[in-house]
Amino acid sequence: MLSITTAELNTLLATFIWPFSRILALVATAPILGNPSIPVRVKLGLAIMLTILVTPTVEKSLPQIDPSTGLGLIILLQQLLTGIAIGFVMRIVFVAVEMAGELIGLQMGLGFAIFFDAQNSGQIDIIGRFLGVIASLAFLAIDGHLMMIALISQSFSTLPVDAKGITDTTFTTLVNWGGEIFKSGLQLSLPVLTALLITNLALGILTRAAPQLNIFAVGFPLTLSIGLLVLALSIPFYAPILGRLVYDGLNLIMGILNISQMNMP
Repeated sequence: MLSITTAELNTLLATFIWPFSRILALVATAPILGNPSIPVRVKLGLAIMLTILVTPTVEKSLPQIDPSTGLGLIILLQQLLTGIAIGFVMRIVFVAVEMAGELIGLQMGLGFAIFFDAQNSGQIDIIGRFLGVIASLAFLAIDGHLMMIALISQSFSTLPVDAKGITDTTFTTLVNWGGEIFKSGLQLSLPVLTALLITNLALGILTRAAPQLNIFAVGFPLTLSIGLLVLALSIPFYAPILGRLVYDGLNLIMGILNISQMNMP
């Protein structure tokens, strides 16, 4: 008859639950993988599969602590925070792109063209959603989702499971990384914003020269057309900026996890 002691059961639970919590937190918060359109069962299955693959490489370095104790719960919380931090870094990249789209849409006169975004549980501008789709395709094209999975597997050797986890300096780094939303969002939207600014100045001069001109009948179609034209011409130049954002995010994750950084090709 097979028998197992409480100590052995706790060891088995700790061997699985701590790596699983870190991986599941990443899968739940990372872009693409954490999309609400993906069923919860698929996310859980992916996290379980990755945990089964990773566990044999980390079980020797796991602390011999009962997961049901206070210290065990602290370790569990640290693993959740580590996974969430990795997913948060890459989420910032997509938020920056969507902010650029919202700035462009507002200046084009499409500020009213919004719809519900299930991924962010809120409303989003149609141009922001469009650029977000482009960012997702670029992310998949450079295998960003596979890089995140590779990083989370390497993290168990460079940032082992213990009660220390990520430090205060890491949280400061994450807060500073949030400024990338405004920096990169403005950089991506600047060509269209510049063209629309020139268009509005021209319309203002035209209105002064011909007061009888119906500016509302002319201005809206003109700004919309010019905005779409400049956006279409600018999209090919977004690729290097999006690539830089993704690789900067991956390098930031590597810095958090103490992994040697990569160079952007």
